[in-house]
Amino acid sequence: MSASVTKPIVLRLGEVRQAQKAWKQLEEIATVLVADSPNREEFIKDLKGKYSNVQYIARTVASADQTGLFDEELISHLPKSVISVSHNGAGYDQVDPIALAKKNIQLSNVPSLVDNATADTHVYLLLGALRNFNLGHHALLNGDWPSNPKAAGVPVAFDPEGKTVGIVGLGGIGRNILNKLKPFGFEKFIYYNRNKLPEELENGAEYSSFDNLLATADIISINIPLNKHTHHLFNEEVFAKTKEGVVVVNTARGGVIDETAFIKYLKNGHIRSAGLDVVENEPNPRRELVELPNVLAIPHMGTHTHQTQKKMEEFVVKNIENAIQTGKVISLVPEQKSHEF
Repeated sequence: MSASVTKPIVLRLGEVRQAQKAWKQLEEIATVLVADSPNREEFIKDLKGKYSNVQYIARTVASADQTGLFDEELISHLPKSVISVSHNGAGYDQVDPIALAKKNIQLSNVPSLVDNATADTHVYLLLGALRNFNLGHHALLNGDWPSNPKAAGVPVAFDPEGKTVGIVGLGGIGRNILNKLKPFGFEKFIYYNRNKLPEELENGAEYSSFDNLLATADIISINIPLNKHTHHLFNEEVFAKTKEGVVVVNTARGGVIDETAFIKYLKNGHIRSAGLDVVENEPNPRRELVELPNVLAIPHMGTHTHQTQKKMEEFVVKNIENAIQTGKVISLVPEQKSHEF
């Protein structure tokens, strides 16, 4: 029997854009299969056939187009041989960590490598929404500048000074955003987490109740994961509690916002403007939302850089290598921390 037959088997779902070298090196200790199943039905069949001995699975967000979500139904078909699923992303709402744990399968994500690039994107959207830059961009494209020489007729906007930023979710990305926003001269930073953070992690931000943040923040910065507890957290009731003229910025997940209520409050002016990197039904956004003149929206570009994508893809490989060598992934997701693997 050849040595290659005895190597652990890794199944790769999704494209590798930057980390070809890392994947080539992985082949020295593992047999790497590239999933070619055209759809979910065929993928489930292949899990009982050519993928039946797979031990480690790597997946990307885009691979959901091929397999569908890694929900309880799909996970029930995974071979007993599977030890871990390594997801290429900080958010892993496409994967059910509890269903995996029930099958004793570890789930890893890429938790901190996305922080810097995502925070850069967040700051761009926040400042753009605060300053009405999207209105200016639309006016420029519409040819409104000649008839309105003063900023093409765009309403006068606001500087950061005197404004309170309310950060919902002061995790790695939220703290990075806070650090990047400080030099711009905002008056105050407040934050809401499930629990108050140690002072050294607060970096000058004040802990607030959720309702107080809604009532006092001039800008609401959303940085929370999408799960059953946060789905449509920002709904009609919540938006009604926000300050008149608030700016909302979301680079987390679109599903944390009820878009029907969001559109209503953007249209009536209660929410003055918004900066969005994410929407609920990606990649098919509600045109009514993204075409609003007071919405600055981009197509989920938070980590869309060569350097960040390379680091993320390489970290997926490191999770697999560690699982092969030690039996444990590096970045086990929080929902599985109490499970004994």
